[in-house]
Amino acid sequence: MINKNLYTYFEQKFLRYSNRSFLVSDHRTFKYDEIHNETGRYVSMFTEMQINKGDRIVVQVEKSIEAVLLYLACLRYGAIYIPLNPAYTKEEVEYFLQDSDPTLFVCIPERESSMRALATEIGIPNLISLGQNVDGSIFDKLMNLESSQHVANCSEDDLAAILYTSGTTGRSKGAMLTHHNLLSNALTLLDYWCWDEDDVLLHALPIFHVHGLFVALHCALLNSSKVIFLDRFDTKRIIKELPNSTVMMGVPTFYVRLLRDNEFNKEKCANMRLFISGSAPLLPETFYSFESLTGKKILERYGMTETGMLTSNPYNGDRIAGTVGYLLPTVKGRISNQNGQPVSDEEIGILEVKGPNIFTGYWGMPEKTASEFRSDGYFVTGDMASIDNTGRISIVGREKDLVISGGYNVYPKEIESILDEISGVNESCVIGLTHVDFGEAVTALIVEEKHSKTSEKEIFKNLKDKLAKYKQPKAIMFIDELPRNTMGKVQKNVLRLKYKEYYN
Repeated sequence: MINKNLYTYFEQKFLRYSNRSFLVSDHRTFKYDEIHNETGRYVSMFTEMQINKGDRIVVQVEKSIEAVLLYLACLRYGAIYIPLNPAYTKEEVEYFLQDSDPTLFVCIPERESSMRALATEIGIPNLISLGQNVDGSIFDKLMNLESSQHVANCSEDDLAAILYTSGTTGRSKGAMLTHHNLLSNALTLLDYWCWDEDDVLLHALPIFHVHGLFVALHCALLNSSKVIFLDRFDTKRIIKELPNSTVMMGVPTFYVRLLRDNEFNKEKCANMRLFISGSAPLLPETFYSFESLTGKKILERYGMTETGMLTSNPYNGDRIAGTVGYLLPTVKGRISNQNGQPVSDEEIGILEVKGPNIFTGYWGMPEKTASEFRSDGYFVTGDMASIDNTGRISIVGREKDLVISGGYNVYPKEIESILDEISGVNESCVIGLTHVDFGEAVTALIVEEKHSKTSEKEIFKNLKDKLAKYKQPKAIMFIDELPRNTMGKVQKNVLRLKYKEYYN
């Protein structure tokens, strides 16, 4: 049987330019010919820890070269990689650890002591830490280990990763992605976006989700590209590195902030061939302002945690503001109504998709998985969309009340559940409102209990240790009552319309 391990495809590609720089960070430069030897040491560590193929490895660390090596080693070993946002609190992490039942949990050094107590309580056999500056207990483990030559033999259907997403119920779901899911999507994007052998990727995204890890780094690896690997987005640093780069992937917030900087201009972008935007809607005003200043049209695309990329504006062809382009060549799609029946051209409905990149289901949730797929295998995205007569797709809203703020998914139900527990709060409603910087800003509307003296300051204090910062509301408003329909359901659309200009 031919080994379908995704790592083997990367290895074939990067050997072509073995002496080329792979990741260039503020801390060091890491070359392609170092990957196999370094990931081999991680493989030896996994063996020593008695981790088996198919075991889960949960990783909650800051962005670093070592974090990328850890991910590649998991692929190589056949372990299932589960990245978590470093902003998650201990309370939030506890759920993910209990749900995924990992054999190894990797955290940041500052949290190792508190997380060790949690890991012991849950029954996780191995815990180590990994820091940004080559610190953490993982290096004590790796120091005296020889590099293994082992590469696990995997089938296309073996799981490579589980990425947690959420629904309006607030319970997070682990989307299971196979080696083939990830490879097929990356190969398609490599071709669709016309990657060139001399491309240099400017990488300022986090690496705990699809965009920064699977889209950006997978394309670079399969192309043997140099990656300017920044710890985080910094406007001045991006402007400095643009002349040394050819491709940049970002969220709309990146482009908004670049446009605000007086040093950002057409000359700085002269070497750039492609700016890509995703993870949140790109406002038309940002698209046109960017084009006017730089002469470059941002390429907007659309995807999901469960699917990777599904659509893209064309590389060669019209990139139209407010649309996400066409279905990728390997993806089939249709627009349906609530009953799964097809709608007419340009009529709004729910986007359903099918292809080799579509996930296999939700971890430990067979009933939920079954409910998200049609009988003919199409996945119901839950996003409201329309397709014109040329096949161009526009995402017009979401069936559920997901808020995308700064490229991060925020689920109102989770925040509302915490708000409703606060003394003095009778009920709450969380919505997303248009924001020039974040795309959407998380906004909380509070109905107080009678004679309550609850303050905005007190509410923020209650949320601080219970929610990651990006989930916390940008504003809290006190109102007399929530609008409801005849069935008693809160009309969030009414609230979004009423307060739509709040941040303008």
